[in-house]
Amino acid sequence: MAVPRQRNVNILVVESDPDDAQLFRDSFADSESVNQVYVTSSGNDALDYVYQRGEHDTAPRPNLVVLDPQLPESRPSGYDVLSELKSEPKLSQIPVIVLTSSDAETDLLRSYNLHANAYLRKPDDPDSFDELIDSFKRFWLSAVRLPPA
Repeated sequence: MAVPRQRNVNILVVESDPDDAQLFRDSFADSESVNQVYVTSSGNDALDYVYQRGEHDTAPRPNLVVLDPQLPESRPSGYDVLSELKSEPKLSQIPVIVLTSSDAETDLLRSYNLHANAYLRKPDDPDSFDELIDSFKRFWLSAVRLPPA
């Protein structure tokens, strides 16, 4: 029996590169499952969003977080955001997918040690990025049942 597609999924993307953020946003523009893709470029803004603080006080809680842990000049860092999301009982059930250009084993291990749900390496070209996002959609939006927001 096929798993039904989820509907109205809210995704928070924490990404400092505006081109990568736009690629991700564009990839979900025609998705029937995704209600909103919100992009933030800093650790503080990401935490404000998930805690629904400040300008995000009416934002929907995300069902899924896509995080580049290598946020330049950001405090808290992307790894700090991952650590907080996974240590806060109200937020720990939200799947966090690390999406990064790093191929370093230390980054991979650090992400999983902080309880990332998956580690994906960003491809260098847009076509490969589209293929990665298609696989992401098939798995996270079709095969997996996400926790409610």
